Amino acid sequence: MLFTANLKRTLTIFTLVTLTLCFLSSCAKRRAAKQAEEDEQIILDYIDEMGLTASRTEEGLYYVIDQLGTGDYPTVTSNVTVAYTGYFTDGSIFDGSSSSGITFNLQNVIDGWIIGIPKFKEGGNGTLLIPSALGYGPNPTGSIPANSVLIFDVELIDIP
Repeated sequence: MLFTANLKRTLTIFTLVTLTLCFLSSCAKRRAAKQAEEDEQIILDYIDEMGLTASRTEEGLYYVIDQLGTGDYPTVTSNVTVAYTGYFTDGSIFDGSSSSGITFNLQNVIDGWIIGIPKFKEGGNGTLLIPSALGYGPNPTGSIPANSVLIFDVELIDIP
């Protein structure tokens, strides 16, 4: 009898924990979907306000190619040298490099860059409009608030 009571209690606790985790997971997915919709509208409004002609990837990244470039395309695992300025939709700058750029491996940056930089050939330049899920998401980083849409003017200088 004691064994049956303990088993029932254990099953009840297990069921409650499982239901709670499912509920929390569902809430997180709804929040992420709502944030994605908000980011999409922010980006579309910015594109319209600035008179840009942008393309969209299936992941939700928008990009503008001012100059495609004449060199090779990088891969998602390439080392690249990129000159950039990062700013918010209000125009305030949060980061940037010198005109000679910085060199890094694309696997070590935010998803928006992993997806966006390979849209340019060596020597190309343009703009990446990155929804928060492809940036830093709900995690504030330095001067970047949580769930921020990020815009980068980029120039792919070299694929060393």
